Amino acid sequence: MLKFGKSSRSGNEESESDAGRAGLFSRLTRGLSKTGARLREGMTGLVAGTGRIDADLLDDIETRLLSADVGLEATDQVIAGLRKKLDRRQLSDPEAFVTALKDELTGILLPCEKPLQVTSQGRPFVILMVGVNGAGKTTTIGKLARRLRDDGQSVMLAAGDTFRAAAVEQLQAWGERNDVPVVSQAAGADSAAVIFDAWQSARAKGIDVLIADTAGRLHTRDNLMRELEKIVRVLRKQDEGVPDEILLVLDATTGQNAVNQAESFHRSTSLTGIVLTKLDGTAKGGVVFAIARRFGIPLRFIGIGEKAGDLRPFAAREFVEALFSD
Repeated sequence: MLKFGKSSRSGNEESESDAGRAGLFSRLTRGLSKTGARLREGMTGLVAGTGRIDADLLDDIETRLLSADVGLEATDQVIAGLRKKLDRRQLSDPEAFVTALKDELTGILLPCEKPLQVTSQGRPFVILMVGVNGAGKTTTIGKLARRLRDDGQSVMLAAGDTFRAAAVEQLQAWGERNDVPVVSQAAGADSAAVIFDAWQSARAKGIDVLIADTAGRLHTRDNLMRELEKIVRVLRKQDEGVPDEILLVLDATTGQNAVNQAESFHRSTSLTGIVLTKLDGTAKGGVVFAIARRFGIPLRFIGIGEKAGDLRPFAAREFVEALFSD
């Protein structure tokens, strides 16, 4: 079983040495800088020991959380937890307050800290990637294929987005870059048929992991969501255990709309994991808390940049610490 927690690679991507881990944390901090700045705004005096810890401060923190797209449910949970500690006089100094705030936020994310586990079952491990147009789905597939290859897995890609010629070309480019085969058909081909063919090929060749792309689709289009359901049905006719993983790729810059997307895709396909991309380009990264609080779906990866190494396994406490670092 291969578990994507801390990387086991010895190449030039990521090192588990103290220096390597410090460098990775610095990249995470930079990637989350916009969201972190919004959360920390107004807390300078508190951290310096000059701010008052009272109900007015909680009101201000509530505003900060909502402005960072943490969402109403998650924000209410955080503020309720802080208010209890304030009433019990457990927040007597700024350091205790900041620690309590971090703990409340981390508590929301921890249940969703479940790294992707690729298990060997005598057949390819199948990952079905879904999401709306522009979320970064195809790029995420390329980065994930790179991680898997670097960890010694054989990988095949299925170009199930048959509606955009550019999507197939982009996936083929990632395949060439990572020395990974790509199964594709002519533009307009049936997506389920492409992925079925890829499944048969991967099984015949003893491939460890098959990653299947699908066309980006609006979560509000029922007919397109039904097409995803068809893909799942076709695969399960071959083996009721596949796909092993249905990963939804969400664009963090969309803020609360990402919550609506997760709800629709989860209803149609019973998601097993979420990848949150483009966190480095937004101040709305707090949506990760809203998603975790609402659905409890494992947060497999986050994207904090363009490099392959910027697709990182999600770690709750590290994520929160990075938000409060500058």
